[in-house]
Amino acid sequence: MMDSDLHLARTLVIEPNAMLRSVTASQLRSGGVGDVVTCGKMQQARELLERHTFDIVICNLEPSASGELSAHDLLNELRRVQLLPFSTVFLMVTSQVTYAQAMEAAETALDGFLVRPFTSAVLIDRVLEARRRKRELASVMTALESGKLEVAVQRAIERFQERQPYWFFCGRVAAEVMLRLQRPQDALLLFERLHEAQPSTWARVGMARCEWAAGQLGKAQKVIDALLLDEPQCADALDLQGRMMLDRLDFASALESYRAASLATPGCLLRAQHAGALAFYLGESDEAGQFLERARSMGAGTRLFDALSLFLLALIHHDSKDLGSLDGCVKELVYFSTRFPESPRLARIASAARALWLSRTDKDAEAAAAAHQLARASEADGFDLEAAQVVVSLWVRVSQANADACAASAFAKTVALRFCSSRTVTEFLVIASLKQTPFIETFRQGLVEINATVEQAVQSASRGAAAKAIVDLLAKSEQYRNSRFVDIASMLIKRYSPELGPTTSGALAKKVSELLRRFGSGEAQIAGLQRATRSLGALALTA
Repeated sequence: MMDSDLHLARTLVIEPNAMLRSVTASQLRSGGVGDVVTCGKMQQARELLERHTFDIVICNLEPSASGELSAHDLLNELRRVQLLPFSTVFLMVTSQVTYAQAMEAAETALDGFLVRPFTSAVLIDRVLEARRRKRELASVMTALESGKLEVAVQRAIERFQERQPYWFFCGRVAAEVMLRLQRPQDALLLFERLHEAQPSTWARVGMARCEWAAGQLGKAQKVIDALLLDEPQCADALDLQGRMMLDRLDFASALESYRAASLATPGCLLRAQHAGALAFYLGESDEAGQFLERARSMGAGTRLFDALSLFLLALIHHDSKDLGSLDGCVKELVYFSTRFPESPRLARIASAARALWLSRTDKDAEAAAAAHQLARASEADGFDLEAAQVVVSLWVRVSQANADACAASAFAKTVALRFCSSRTVTEFLVIASLKQTPFIETFRQGLVEINATVEQAVQSASRGAAAKAIVDLLAKSEQYRNSRFVDIASMLIKRYSPELGPTTSGALAKKVSELLRRFGSGEAQIAGLQRATRSLGALALTA
């Protein structure tokens, strides 16, 4: 099988055994691979893969040390957070392939296994076959990566229905894209057909995700319950169950699910951070510290490690009066913020952490001044829910003798009318405030006011005043920077488009687009728990 570009391919070999690492690299070079990079540790490999693009990755399946990141964890994380292009060939090396390993490979879009001992010819043949598969599916993935989602779905469905090469994988791609396009019922039918053709865990998780996206929470829970009965350590199912528990405000059960997901995949950096963040919010500081420190030790220098995890550790050390550990977190965050000076998020988190240190070293007036300065940004377009949680967490820890009660009340009101659009978000802000006044009452009252505004707009539209209801919603959205009002206005424009007429609908839709660019969608990301780049249980499709 010819591959005229093989000599241009950049390859990474991940192998803890120095002799095997050298042999594999030599086999690749003798087979025509041009550029071969080697490393012996998974953490080093993760850093290399985050910073550089590789065409081929050959990775030892067995971890070299207990508790170290596994090959599957590495592949899973990089694909889920979109740090590994679909075009990269990822092969795993093992002494034997079990049925469980083969199934896990299918679920992480692995390109294949190599069973030792293997010859140079076998290695190169496997690489060439995987690269051929990438080229075969290029039309689907090119459409996907360029944002032409409907085209990608059409091409993937055609391959699936005609049973062309790699039809099964294309079916999964189509189902995932349908979910992105908010077509959960279509995606559900496809996941069901895929599961009938080849029973798989990821298809069952996909069915649950579809039911959840369609608002069928009871059905989604039944699917997850049945799956976890069969596979109690299915981390993706546990992730989804945790997310559903959050929406139900069953925080204790959510923590149990996140904890189990992290323990089932001890090398997964993201899951350790999710479990640690939720444990912190629920007052389980010791457990939170263990999860977050583990994540820190696994990959503090990688893009998968979130600076917010360091801030949560800083809060833990502040509350336990561990000044030395607090100082370490502050210095690390300051280093990150100076390394990436263009990031207002890192600057904000570093400033908040330093204010914690000031408050713990009896510089109360300076700490309060820093909290006030950070709070003044709450009316800026770029001030998001995470920023609100960070500043609220800081504000309630500075000396109240130095804090301005009027400023605190105004800040709480701004945050409430901007972000308290759901019970889940509201209760997390209440938790972040340590249930202190004026925050707790203001946040819950904000949810009441927002719901009342939405209900009034929907009722007015149903009574023939759709245009006025939408205009009022957009005005309130601009006043409070509340993205939920924008989402509801967009929904009303679509529903009452015939009544509004093309001119009015077009003008209102243009205003919606402008406000969405400024404030984002109403689906808020709870700091440390919900990442926009991570779709629970999903196949990551692009880089």
